[in-house]
Amino acid sequence: MNWRNDAGLVGKSVVVTGAAGGIGSAVARGFAEAGSKVLLVDIPSSPLQETLTTLTGSGHKIYACDLSDLTGHAKIFEKAAEVAEVVALAHCAAVLRRRATVDDVTEEDWDFQIDINMKAMFFLNRSARDHFKKHSTKGSIVNFSSQGWWTGGFGGSVVYAGSKGGVVSMTKGLARSFAADGIRVNAVSPGGVDTLMMTGTQTPEQLASFVSMIPMGRLASPEEMVGPVIFLASQASSFVTGTVANVSGGQLMY
Repeated sequence: MNWRNDAGLVGKSVVVTGAAGGIGSAVARGFAEAGSKVLLVDIPSSPLQETLTTLTGSGHKIYACDLSDLTGHAKIFEKAAEVAEVVALAHCAAVLRRRATVDDVTEEDWDFQIDINMKAMFFLNRSARDHFKKHSTKGSIVNFSSQGWWTGGFGGSVVYAGSKGGVVSMTKGLARSFAADGIRVNAVSPGGVDTLMMTGTQTPEQLASFVSMIPMGRLASPEEMVGPVIFLASQASSFVTGTVANVSGGQLMY
């Protein structure tokens, strides 16, 4: 048993989706600092390129794609395997369309969020399982939910919250399904994090009201999501599967 949080990660490849975003880029940097070779996955953008330049170590690459195209999922892991054995997937990619009320939500809003946050997550997890099995790797999958899966979201973010509830349910179901192959599936459930998804979609008054509900009295930095991800991806958590790590500054307690 190795208690180190980088156990099993040093010199290995990991896949990080949503790597251009606030949490995804922080997670990518965390894996790089742990000694991993990181494949950054997101849609083409300058922030994705910028994330690459911030990574310590070597062997890091970009794979630009749209995760709603399910046919490309297997290629992601093939690309990562060109550098080193793939041992983990950190699935940070997600989309939010916050509307003023539930009455403002359109069918297109629904499809967009459900397709990326649930459908792509399910099939990407399955592709990761297929890759791990093919190479006899006891890999780890870490999905990202949200405390909205428990609260139900606020106002026009109900569809987003529902999609994140789906992430939790599927994480548990896939953990049970994949366990016989030695593949672990867990989730991280952030509360309020200081990213554009949080601060760029609310008025100052709405944001202040949200922060007032956090016992620690502030939003988290994206870097504060890194520790739980590294722990769940590494062999330090070798007997942990099907769990949801609540990282909300005490806002959500259950």
